[in-house]
Amino acid sequence: MSTSKIWLSSPHLSGHEITYIQQALDTNWVAPLGPHVDAFEQELVHYLGGGYAAALSSGTAALHLALVMLGVGPGDLVLCQSFTFAASANPIKYLGAMPVFLDSEPTTWNLCPQALEDALKHYAAQGQKPKAVIGVHLYGMPARLDELLALCAAYEVPFVEDAAEALGATYRGQAAGTFGVLSILSFNGNKIITTSGGGALLAREESWVQQARFLATQARDPAPHYQHAQVGYNYRLSNVCAGIGRAQLEVLDQRVAARRAHFDYYQAQLGYLPGLVFQPEAAGSYSNRWLSCFTLDPARAGGTSREDLRLALEAEQIESRPLWKPMHQQPVFAQAPYFGGTVADTLFEQGLCLPSGSNLTEADRERVVKIIQDQF
Repeated sequence: MSTSKIWLSSPHLSGHEITYIQQALDTNWVAPLGPHVDAFEQELVHYLGGGYAAALSSGTAALHLALVMLGVGPGDLVLCQSFTFAASANPIKYLGAMPVFLDSEPTTWNLCPQALEDALKHYAAQGQKPKAVIGVHLYGMPARLDELLALCAAYEVPFVEDAAEALGATYRGQAAGTFGVLSILSFNGNKIITTSGGGALLAREESWVQQARFLATQARDPAPHYQHAQVGYNYRLSNVCAGIGRAQLEVLDQRVAARRAHFDYYQAQLGYLPGLVFQPEAAGSYSNRWLSCFTLDPARAGGTSREDLRLALEAEQIESRPLWKPMHQQPVFAQAPYFGGTVADTLFEQGLCLPSGSNLTEADRERVVKIIQDQF
């Protein structure tokens, strides 16, 4: 058997990136801002079907700016999905606010509407109003947005949509990344398309994006000298990286199709195994299947655990990864409040992400499947 490395989700270039990069070099636009940044923002908005976009240095930067613009500060409460990557929660701490973590639900693995309602009722009874709710579309699967948005509207709390993993996904025909008062995307190297490193802040109102661009360029006031009336950040995307993003955006639909095909293959080849259940796709949702993920119940699998599978894959130079460890289990957030049950805990204990890059070959997939089948 081949021992060449199979990565979880490696970058997949279109071949057109060099054209845009060369344009940036030829015109000496190699610093933040420039024509590729402007064009990338416009092309993103066109793809998403409307709104406004600010191209930034990372998805984390975009989320940080979103919270800044919503007025989050020391002592404020921000409700956040617990079952997610730390970047969804870290910006809350940057601002000295208190994260309040919420459980997931089993139909999408995302923010549980009941946990959200319980938390909103709890703080309303105490006369406290959270500054924001952060919901995440994990692994490209849209959350139960109808219920979440209705609750946020009822309690007049802004919904911030973390669509870092969900570019190309839709909910009831509408693009992920267009539902929040403010929404964010990530173009990190492992995402469905990449700018090497980068992200975007998305908004329905142009004024939000104008403010984000101002803050992201050190909040420099209009003056012939350097003057700053408020704290700013160095968060804008470089023109070179934006050029890479333009080439990647051209093939986004192909990348989504490839990843969904990987998921379908895995499900067809492995879905019959006892105790193994792939992440469901709820009615009305269209996942980009950024990562193909499943849970494995050892009690139904003859004692075989997700860790047994991960180690078997690792021994054959195949990268897989446990599902996210919930934020309420993380030492850095040990003092944060938590609402919900044990759905997120169980997903972490039993879940595994399989290699899902759009550049996987048929032979790669067969190799992954064979190793897993051999464990049963």
